[in-house]
Amino acid sequence: MAGYQDHYAGKTILVTGGGGAIGSNLTRTLAELKAGTVVVVDDMSAAYEWNIPSLPNVLLVKGSITDEVVLKRAFAMRPEVVFHLAAFFANQNSIDYPARDLETNGMGTLLMFQYAQLAGVERFVYASSGCSIYGSGAPLPLKEDFMSMHLTTPYQITKMLGELYANFFWHHYDLPVVKTRFFNSYGPGEVPGQYRNVIPNFIFWALSGLPLPFTGTGDETRDFTYVGDIVDGLLRAGYDEKAIGQEMNLASGRETKILELAEKINDIVGNEAGIQRAPARVWDTKKRLLASVDRARDLLGYEPSMDFDKGLDITITWFRENWVKIKRDAEFPPGSSSAVQGVVVKSDASDAA
Repeated sequence: MAGYQDHYAGKTILVTGGGGAIGSNLTRTLAELKAGTVVVVDDMSAAYEWNIPSLPNVLLVKGSITDEVVLKRAFAMRPEVVFHLAAFFANQNSIDYPARDLETNGMGTLLMFQYAQLAGVERFVYASSGCSIYGSGAPLPLKEDFMSMHLTTPYQITKMLGELYANFFWHHYDLPVVKTRFFNSYGPGEVPGQYRNVIPNFIFWALSGLPLPFTGTGDETRDFTYVGDIVDGLLRAGYDEKAIGQEMNLASGRETKILELAEKINDIVGNEAGIQRAPARVWDTKKRLLASVDRARDLLGYEPSMDFDKGLDITITWFRENWVKIKRDAEFPPGSSSAVQGVVVKSDASDAA
């Protein structure tokens, strides 16, 4: 194994949001790298226990990062490395529930920094959002030094707030923080739903024989990043000393058109329902997204390697293998902003995504 992978053997690692798509994949990888204990903190508000790997060195502390009783229990395990992925996700959700967004992404993140500082952790890796904090006017490819105050959702604001708190704790307390900015992650582990990402939702609708809702002109792009590449970047960020105090994009460095994505997914699963025009969302002002990964490459040796088509095939296979649970737990309420108009695709009653 590479040195950065060996680094986690025998250590106690805390992963907040460990039941989510990225968090569950990170948890599984850490457990397989023989971490002593991987402590997962997740309140299951946007995750499912069946998605957390059931392994002897994985411990679930069920609860919110805003609950200090939960944090005291988690930090009593004396974690050496913290990966803070828990968040009130994402843009439309934060518009619908701005106070909850601020409570979780603002106060919850502040509490995490405070407890980590008091515990004297070796490294604190903060999951920020490159799709959010650059604003709509940033030149492409998006580079870490560009800053914008023109943010259009509470989620974007609180993700930036988390980075500012990271700077404070690094400068004032010497807390060894690293800020990682994710771009349009996809892969096994993400249950579709009203507030989830486009790829799992497209796959779900395609497998359900429904048209895929499309809001643009056909030229809109995103930088889709396979979850395994993000996990590799996180592991490197939790190890390399050069990363401390830095912010860096974890992305694929490639643009993919949303319309081509929809057509590709329909073709792979054999969905003949095609696409369906849907109203644009007011906050969605970014027509194109493309990240530079030069800083992560230079500092961490990060090199995204997953072929996009292969990544889609792996994700669709995961959907097929877990279809009963996914169909049970995916939720698109009537009239929701992310649902196919006029179609309610929730089947059996279950936890909301």
